[in-house]
Amino acid sequence: MDLRKLKTLIDLVSESNVSELEITEAEGKVRIVKGGGAVAQQYAPPVGMMMMPAATTAAVVASVEPAAAAVPAVALHTVKSPMVGTFYRSASPGAKVFVEVGDSIKEGETVCIIEAMKILNEIEADKSGTVTQILCENGQAVEYGQPLFVIE
Repeated sequence: MDLRKLKTLIDLVSESNVSELEITEAEGKVRIVKGGGAVAQQYAPPVGMMMMPAATTAAVVASVEPAAAAVPAVALHTVKSPMVGTFYRSASPGAKVFVEVGDSIKEGETVCIIEAMKILNEIEADKSGTVTQILCENGQAVEYGQPLFVIE
C-alpha cells in the first residue's frame, strides 16, 4: 500500500468518529485503531508477497513513532459507550450538563445519557478522576464501545 494513501487513511480516522478501520487489498492488510489520542497501525503482507523495501519499511516505522511519542506519561482511562444510541450531555435540552472538561468525578457518578429505543440510560463513570476530554457532541449517534470521555 502506498504510504501517502496510508497517511491519508490515518488522518481520516483521527479526524472522524470512526474508532477502527481495516482495509484489505491485494498488497496486504491495514488496520488502524484510534484510542485516546494515539493512532496505531499494523501492516500484514499476504502470504507469498515479497517484503517491502528497507526504505519503505523505515518510513512506516517513522510514521508510527511520532504518534506513540505523543502519548502522555499520565495514566488515562476512557469511558466507553455500553450501547448503541444517541449521546446527551444533560438530562434535558436546557438543563446543566453532567460534566465539563476539568471536572473531578467519582466512580458511579452520572457523566451522560444515551438514548436507545426511546429509553434514557444514565451512563456512570467507572473510575474516579478528572475529565480531560469529552469525545462526543451532544445529540451525536454513538456505537457500542465508542470512547465518550477521557479521565485522568
